[in-house]
Amino acid sequence: MLSELEIQAVIGFTGKITQGLILHPDNEHIIYPLGSTIVVRHIISRAQTFLRGHDNQISVITVSRSGDYVASGQRTYMGFQADIIIWDFKERSMIHRLKLHKVLIQSLSFSYNELYLASLGGIDDKNMLIVWDIKAGKALYGTPNRDPVNQVQFYNQSDEKMIAVLNTGVQILTIDKQNKKIQSVDVSFGNVKRTFTCVAIDKNDKYCYCGTKTGDVFEIQMDMAIYKRLAPVKKLFSQGVNCLGLLPNGDIIVGAGDGMIAKVSFQTMQIVASSELLGGVTSITFTNDYTHFFTGTVQSNIYWLDTERLIPELRNTCHYERINDVAFPHNYSDVFATSSLNDIRVWNAKNRQELLRIQVPNLECWAVAFMNDGKSIVSGWSDGKIRAFLPQSGRLMYVINDAHIHGCTSLTCTSDCQRIISGGSEGEVRVWEIGKQTQVMKSSMKEHRGRVWSIQVRRNNEQAVSASADGSCIIWDLKSFTRVMCLFESTLFKMVLYHPEESQLLTTGSDRKITYWETFDGQAIRMLDGSEEGEVNALAITKEGEHFVSGGEDKEVKLWGYDEGICYFKGQGHSGSITRITISPDQKSIISVGAEGAIFIWKMPESVINSKAQQELPTVQSVKKSNEIQQQSQQQSQQAPKDSQSQKSNPVAKSVKSGTKSSKK
Repeated sequence: MLSELEIQAVIGFTGKITQGLILHPDNEHIIYPLGSTIVVRHIISRAQTFLRGHDNQISVITVSRSGDYVASGQRTYMGFQADIIIWDFKERSMIHRLKLHKVLIQSLSFSYNELYLASLGGIDDKNMLIVWDIKAGKALYGTPNRDPVNQVQFYNQSDEKMIAVLNTGVQILTIDKQNKKIQSVDVSFGNVKRTFTCVAIDKNDKYCYCGTKTGDVFEIQMDMAIYKRLAPVKKLFSQGVNCLGLLPNGDIIVGAGDGMIAKVSFQTMQIVASSELLGGVTSITFTNDYTHFFTGTVQSNIYWLDTERLIPELRNTCHYERINDVAFPHNYSDVFATSSLNDIRVWNAKNRQELLRIQVPNLECWAVAFMNDGKSIVSGWSDGKIRAFLPQSGRLMYVINDAHIHGCTSLTCTSDCQRIISGGSEGEVRVWEIGKQTQVMKSSMKEHRGRVWSIQVRRNNEQAVSASADGSCIIWDLKSFTRVMCLFESTLFKMVLYHPEESQLLTTGSDRKITYWETFDGQAIRMLDGSEEGEVNALAITKEGEHFVSGGEDKEVKLWGYDEGICYFKGQGHSGSITRITISPDQKSIISVGAEGAIFIWKMPESVINSKAQQELPTVQSVKKSNEIQQQSQQQSQQAPKDSQSQKSNPVAKSVKSGTKSSKK
């Protein structure tokens, strides 16, 4: 049985989930999903705890009125069951795992007294609505629906009534306990037709408000099941209404698909205040006194706003698209950089705050690296240019135009900071000499026929190795710019690494194998099964070369013993394939980045750190032994007779004795 890798921290927030950001009723924690993990973060101290139990991407999350329970649902593959998990918030533990729905959980809602949980399946589950007994963890009532249902929500004062938001209308549902059925009443909209998206119910259960894709909000009188008014009066919300929130005075907070957050007056149904945010608004969650609220957006930003003027304050930000690369500066573990669509971001590794964002619109950054002197961040982009930026201000230092035809896919720097070796999507490997004012191409080596995924340089800067999708790894001589050796395998190579001793290479690719190679003759020494499911995309090795880390399409981070070839630890949390992995220079943490935009910081296991310490122990013991020998020799020299034979037999004592003599003189 493999041991679990401990998550130290995460950077990320799945902003595309409707109402995925929740402020806990204790007003101290915010809860949000990240991949297949639920993050519980303390607002002030920023301490994180994690709820882990799902094996695929979380699709919905909700919290009970008292805050004792958290419920989460996931999506899974076609034909498989999708799990619902009910968590104990105080204990941070799982209470029940509920299995009936297939493929997707669309919506979840706790009842008023926390007796029941309503769950809604997706289209592949026939839009099945199931009501569960929370204490027993059993299904009580269930009913399918012909039309797609987007949301279900219990009344605020009743355990037996719910509202279901369909694509084509709204239904008021009542639990019939005697007949064990769920009765439904359709809300009358007359001739008005809309596609409905979300609902918010007032605290007295008199009115509810439903948002639409058209961009308006319907007010519905719930006891009569008829709609009363439409808002806003003049201008519709662009790209539809994603989420709604209600204030105690009846005013409506509306989150729109174009990033607008607006307050609509209950009396006039007109917009009173509004603000523009980055990304479509998907979550609104109020504090207990309703003076402020958090909101989450599609671009994974979390804002803090006041309910009066709606002035936004950015509280948290992260990548919202695939992350392609991650890099640490040379021998510095407090900062690291990640590259994604449109931007490079520099992060503080200790408090997980974003320090710098370098944006290049409409382009994708495929590779990023720090120069060893720390004076520049070098990056490769999808337009074929290599760009270098200042690490503190993010100002552009220089651009190498047309470095590669269809994008620069990988790059690395030499330790003397004078050359950059880059790889392109067409298979060319190019060496650039970097001067104070000029960037000159020294050589273009074209032997690969596919995309160059990875490049590594030896410590003496005389050789480099490149891994390509054409099934070859080539070792290059950086003095004569010729091929030294070529390694062939029937795979798309994704990553190549030098062992710290530089006598062996480590490669991985689409065949799911991790292969050891001899650099002397290019022979494969050992092949390991890196994964049972998908291809392996990323490798990283420790400074001592005793352990290495792998990750890929199976969404698992695995820690291996290098000599044994055995996987000892496994970490689960990503919901997308892992694209890159690196180990911090102080060897205390592992950083993995994924296709879903998440950054996971894993704690290096104590056994691995201890094994490194034990390797250093013999040298310490040998020093202690030598000190003991010196002390013994000093004692012997003081007690030794003056005959020459004893002095000849103990040269250490002789040298010590002569030293004491000279000091006396």
